[in-house]
Amino acid sequence: MTADFRRPLWIACALSGALAVILGAFGAHALSARLPAPLLAAYHTGVTYQMWHTVALMALLAGWRGARAPRLVLWCWCAGVVLFSGSLYLLALSGIRALGMITPVGGTLLILGWLALAYAWLREERR
Repeated sequence: MTADFRRPLWIACALSGALAVILGAFGAHALSARLPAPLLAAYHTGVTYQMWHTVALMALLAGWRGARAPRLVLWCWCAGVVLFSGSLYLLALSGIRALGMITPVGGTLLILGWLALAYAWLREERR
């Protein structure tokens, strides 16, 4: 993986981490008294998944030692966070239940990213 490819992903990780903290604080302080418990729980699930996948992205970017880092993993996780967490944020803030149909698409991308990571490691081991 070239440094040119990793640079925007490092920036995205930094911004995603900051955004997760900001959104978490916003949820805890500004939304806790305004949202019904199920919507607040959905919102916090979005924050949690965003932060965990931000950390996973950082670890992968920092520690991948193979000839080629698994770009599919990186892109699945990035798109998955946007769709999964983003749809939960919008659902919680707008109350539009139809947004919940986007969440499984994002979740599927997150899962595919993890499976692609396993596959990438299997391929690396065979080299």
